[in-house]
Order: sequence, then structure tokens, then C-alpha cells
Amino acid sequence: MNAAALAWEQFRFERKLFWRNPSAAFFNFLLPLLLLVLTATAFRVDHDSLEVLIPGIAGMGVLANTFTSLAFNLTLLREDGVLKRIRGTPMPAGAYLAGLMGSVTLNAFLQVAMVVVIGNLAYGVEWPTDPALLVLFTLLGVACFASLGVAFSHAIPNQDAAPAYTNAIFLPLIFISGVFYSSDNLPGALKLIADVLPLKHLIDGLSAAIVGGGADVGAAAAVLGAWTLGGLVLAVRFFRWE
Repeated sequence: MNAAALAWEQFRFERKLFWRNPSAAFFNFLLPLLLLVLTATAFRVDHDSLEVLIPGIAGMGVLANTFTSLAFNLTLLREDGVLKRIRGTPMPAGAYLAGLMGSVTLNAFLQVAMVVVIGNLAYGVEWPTDPALLVLFTLLGVACFASLGVAFSHAIPNQDAAPAYTNAIFLPLIFISGVFYSSDNLPGALKLIADVLPLKHLIDGLSAAIVGGGADVGAAAAVLGAWTLGGLVLAVRFFRWE
């Protein structure tokens, strides 16, 4: 069996593993959708606020399904010896990683699609003004946060610490990056931090694609590209199977 076929089989296996783990499916996939519905319904947000919330939750979904998922799961797989055993099989490392990345990429795209559909059908937000740009920024977000998730997994000392480490990044990031409100309204120091970090720029790109607006998509793509490059360097440099 060639590498492409092995990657496909690994992808299918990852899909089965994902849906057989209800807690992972909830926290990485369903939680952003639940937060969208609760926030939009409980606070009775107006149309302008929804045009901020929909791209924000879409960006949060990409973050949860790539960075959080990979950082957490790779730590567990490494600590449990699963990665070591996989490394000892005839399966090429590239085929295994391709199947793994394919699964998180599919989750991220499904998440963005569901947020857009819920926003339109339940809350009256228009369909994306630029679908091609939406696909582009979703891909950029996946590449960026997947590489950072793999890199960050090296900093987590053990599986018991994985939830604390990932949440220590995830929670502050979503609150300063414009998931629930425009980051333009942040105090100066926090806005400066948000402007450096990648999630704000992913949300800007998704916002331009979904609702239009004056976001500088070129600058947003450049920042995401820079973070992706840095994440890839760290992920490759420090990746270990055991």
C-alpha cells in the first residue's frame, strides 16, 4: 500500500476515533456552536453585533479544532506511548501526520460552515460575501494553528498538565482577539497584544469574507503566514515521538 493510501486509511481511522470520544467532540467541535447560540440568544444581540460574533466564533472554532486539539491529543499520544509504537510500524511518518492533519482540517471547515449556516438561518446574517476568501482564510487559520498546536505540545510536560496548559492559551486568546466583541474596543495595551497574536487576524479575514468590511486582508494573511512559518520551524525542530 502506497503512502497516499496509508494516509487515507489513517484519516478514516482518525474520524472514527474523534466521534468515539464524546468529550473531545463536545469541547473541540460543539462548544463553539453552543457559545454562539447562547451568546446570541441570551444577550439578544443586534444585527451589527452578530456580524462581529459570527466571524469571531468561526475563528474560535478553527482554533479549538486545530491548536487545542493537536496540543492536547499529541501530548496524550506521546505520553501513552502511542506515537512511539506508530513510529515502529512500517507506516511512513508523513502518512500518519497527513491523516491526522486531514482530520483536524475537516473539523475546522465543518465548524466554519456550521457557524455560517446557523448565522444565516437562525439569526439572519447574510451568506458570505466572498466564499473564496472564506476558504482561503480558513486554510490559513488551519495551517497557522495546527503548526502552533504541534509546536506547543512540546512545551506540555505530561498529560495531566495538558488541559491546564492548553486552556491557559485558549481562554485568554479568545477574550482579547475579538471573538465576542470587536477588538477595536479593547484598552490600548490589550489591543496591542491582540494585534500581535494570530487569532485577531484570522477573525479579521473571516469577517471580510463573511460580512465584508474594511479589514486589511493582505496584512491579516501576512501575519498568519508569519506565525505559520514560526510554528512549522518549532514543530519540526522539536517534534519527538516519545
